[in-house]
Amino acid sequence: MLRFLRNLFLFVFVSAIALAGGAYWIATTPVALNASPLDFTVSPGSSLRSAAQQIHDAGVNLSPLVLVTLGRLNRVEAQIKAGSYEVSQGITPIELLRKLTRGDVSQAEIAFIEGWTFRQMRERLNAHPDIRHDSEALDDAEILRRIGASESLAEGLFFPDTYLFSKRSSDLEVLARAYRAMHRHLDREWGQKASGLPYRSPYQALIMASIVEKETGRDADREMVASVFVNRLRTGMLLQTDPTVIYGLGARFDGNLRKSDLLTDTPYNTYTRAGLPPGPIAMPGLASLRAALNPAKSDAVYFVARGDGSSQFSRTLEEHNQAVVRYQKGGKR
Repeated sequence: MLRFLRNLFLFVFVSAIALAGGAYWIATTPVALNASPLDFTVSPGSSLRSAAQQIHDAGVNLSPLVLVTLGRLNRVEAQIKAGSYEVSQGITPIELLRKLTRGDVSQAEIAFIEGWTFRQMRERLNAHPDIRHDSEALDDAEILRRIGASESLAEGLFFPDTYLFSKRSSDLEVLARAYRAMHRHLDREWGQKASGLPYRSPYQALIMASIVEKETGRDADREMVASVFVNRLRTGMLLQTDPTVIYGLGARFDGNLRKSDLLTDTPYNTYTRAGLPPGPIAMPGLASLRAALNPAKSDAVYFVARGDGSSQFSRTLEEHNQAVVRYQKGGKR
């Protein structure tokens, strides 16, 4: 009997060693991939078993049972993180499991540029290969509803920046982040604004910032450009800014702004209507937000382009007319 027990113990011991060795070999042997690098996505709320199946279906030639067993042996079956992942040839099952539990997702990026319109933003989103196009068939109003925005016009509500995201993220998630970023920046700058500005709300400051963004050819001129338009608002002068007219023309604008366009009334024509237009005309960057809320202290109410990207600012119509003759005969403002 003693001999039998000793032999049984030896058999169990050897079997355990063999089993452990086999498990180690499986866990550390590189898996075959249908492509390298290979992308796959683990859906939100996935269990380890579901994630293992998604990974297998995407082209990682690893039995889902192996990944599930490794997860249970390492007590991490509840720590799998959703997201998009990228793996390359040579990855082992244990490395894959660690990647899933760390949430080591692959990322892509998208850039929204200062001065872009919402239409241009949507075109960039729709053309991006690594994003899920959930907004493509939606109109602007529905997009605003989906991201929880309270405004009725989408233009200007999104902060221009470069955004990193997990591959196959929804474009609505990216838009929501850009929307929240604009509100953060606008709220902070509003809290630091100069006194006596002719804005009734942060939204009006956002409108002004969008005009400054489109009118500024040189960063150093932003505060003076903002000063001209603020001074005009204060004195009841028409803003008379071409970019708002162009925006109001929409698809009718062919690249050539005519005198007849300046006389054609639209809600955005600041030659025919007093005050600010009803909404922003583009995405302003942080510098334009700051200029709109802290314009230069000046008496200037005119400016004209010098032709080198900078502007000449004037206090009186006589000075302005002289500047027009000098720099841009036939110029406006």
